[in-house]
Amino acid sequence: MAEALFNHIDPGAVVLGVEKETSEDVIRLLADRLKADGYVKDSFADAVVKREASMPTGLPLGRDVNVAVPHTDPEHVIKPGIALATLKKPVTFANMEDPDEAVPVGVVFLMALNDKDRQIEMLQKIMETIQSEEAIAGLMRAVSVDEVAAVLK
Repeated sequence: MAEALFNHIDPGAVVLGVEKETSEDVIRLLADRLKADGYVKDSFADAVVKREASMPTGLPLGRDVNVAVPHTDPEHVIKPGIALATLKKPVTFANMEDPDEAVPVGVVFLMALNDKDRQIEMLQKIMETIQSEEAIAGLMRAVSVDEVAAVLK
């Protein structure tokens, strides 16, 4: 389950204990990591930010740590991958189901997928993982990619 998710996460795009002020700052940080590793085009970050404004991805989990799963259209992606950030203090994303509601988010999975059909499959893998309070707590405690791998494997 979570191991399949970890296999899509680029180790170079895992950023732990991030200190950013806004959701856009976090998205751009992760997009830059994916771009540096050849996953996405120059247009990716702007496209994700634009999509997030109209189709938000904040997921309130009813716990201390909520999650966001920003993404955009396949034409901005070179090869599929996922970037992951844990945040030192939450940033606000709009609620996926109620865009007027702010969700304080502590974990962000930035998806870069070049096949729209895979988007649902990857979202399901992420949803399975984040249903586990233990997995989220483990990600928040992680201080290395190896620790992230241990949580997700």
